[in-house]
Amino acid sequence: MTTTQFLAYAAISVFCVLEVNSLDTFIAAVYEHAVRLPDDPLTLVSPEEALAFMNRNIDVLEGAITLAANQGAHIIVTPEDGIYGYNFSRESIYPYLEDIPDPQVNWIPCNNPNRFGYNPVQERLSCLAKNNSIYVVANIGDKKSCKASEPQCPPDGRYQYNTNVVFDSQGKLVARYHKQNLFMGEDQFNAPKEPEMVTFNTTFGKFGIFTCFDILFHDPAVALVKDLHVDTVLFPTAWMNVLPHLSAVEFHSAWAMGMGVNFLASNLHNPSNRMTGSGIYAPDFPRAFHYDMKTPEGKLIISTLDSHPSHSIVNWSSYASSIHAFPTGNQEFKGTVFFDEFTFVELTEIAGNYTVCQKELCCHLSYEMSEKRSDEVYALGAFDGLHVVEGRYYLQICTLLKCETTDLHTCGGSVDTASTRFESFSLSGTFGTQYVFPEVLLSDVQLAPKEFQVSSDGRLFSLKPTSGPLLTVTLFGRVYEKDMASNGSPDLSTYSVKIMLVVMIPIVFSLCW
Repeated sequence: MTTTQFLAYAAISVFCVLEVNSLDTFIAAVYEHAVRLPDDPLTLVSPEEALAFMNRNIDVLEGAITLAANQGAHIIVTPEDGIYGYNFSRESIYPYLEDIPDPQVNWIPCNNPNRFGYNPVQERLSCLAKNNSIYVVANIGDKKSCKASEPQCPPDGRYQYNTNVVFDSQGKLVARYHKQNLFMGEDQFNAPKEPEMVTFNTTFGKFGIFTCFDILFHDPAVALVKDLHVDTVLFPTAWMNVLPHLSAVEFHSAWAMGMGVNFLASNLHNPSNRMTGSGIYAPDFPRAFHYDMKTPEGKLIISTLDSHPSHSIVNWSSYASSIHAFPTGNQEFKGTVFFDEFTFVELTEIAGNYTVCQKELCCHLSYEMSEKRSDEVYALGAFDGLHVVEGRYYLQICTLLKCETTDLHTCGGSVDTASTRFESFSLSGTFGTQYVFPEVLLSDVQLAPKEFQVSSDGRLFSLKPTSGPLLTVTLFGRVYEKDMASNGSPDLSTYSVKIMLVVMIPIVFSLCW
């Protein structure tokens, strides 16, 4: 055999091995964990006490991991803060942290636990992955010492990171991600100097990973999809639901559809803090999801996904820019949605065509209700502006929503039940961004799989009458390049709102703990 023939044979052999080993579909699992919380997270405990406490949560996660593996799952995602809880100070979190090495060191903690010092949590997670032959995704804390001479080194001489780790089915550490976009109240952690773009390859697709509040920003979330072309995103989160547009199942499923990727979202389960909502989402429709504000137990979710999902390109402004505004004749009014002032028009008829505009954004709606009830009011709203509470991000939103009461001043408030079903709807907007996330939410905060579709010209429309009463139909747009349009120190009014938000945490605190 000549050298040329040998190389050709070797190439064919490698290709065949890859073809045999690659999977067109895989079984995914996420676990919504009712995390055990410390009695007093601000009290400093010993490392031994911290480990004993974490092991009680890992005991619960172990049951979910084992059950998922027994049902054939290839990968399982567990929540942010799922091992030690939340509400720590920088000092009190320290005993719970471990030094997590760069995955390039090629380390299986289960086989060699002391290679990088004492890391019992990493060892146990590695053994859970190895012994169950499943990829395990978990959220723990990383610590890295630094020198006082370093410009950004904290006064205590260490960096502390909110960290996701991934162990493969052999127990090997294959990914480590430090959360970039820390939410208000996460003072116990540092953000990395630059956003980390963390990916890893498997026989069932290319994966990327980020955490909770990251989802609202370009880096690393959008960059993983657009620049690094991941197939599936892993998303540990501690998400507090905020209606009408930012409940967990609603926004996470919309992000999967808008970005064209699989999305595995694992949330904490703590109804008293409005924490629930986990799911396995594909670009076309949710495969499985869980939202439960009534019971205290956690929930394991399992479903099958395509390893390399397909996604069509959408021009989000094409249709809306091609038609004239509908002459509704109804008077516009203002309403507040999560501290943002929307422009609304009331839907006064059982069916109709409406347009509402704000700045550069015009939203068009065609609809037909099953009945026009006297005890419920729906409105079409538009928002085009910079959101400045608990973060700074520029939004363009078109939304059909149920008002809190029949008083128009309540339009935009938090509503979780409704009685009105819709025979049809079609919503579009003149968006100045390609990043638009389509949401349809039914009464009791339930999704509507296979009941709606997005056309290539940017219309979100129903395929059938809604299976339940409607809460909202929304196109949630993000204009990332305008996030710093008003760069600089916030004015006093913005600062006052943020202070008010912190004081009123039990009432309005949102998104990611």
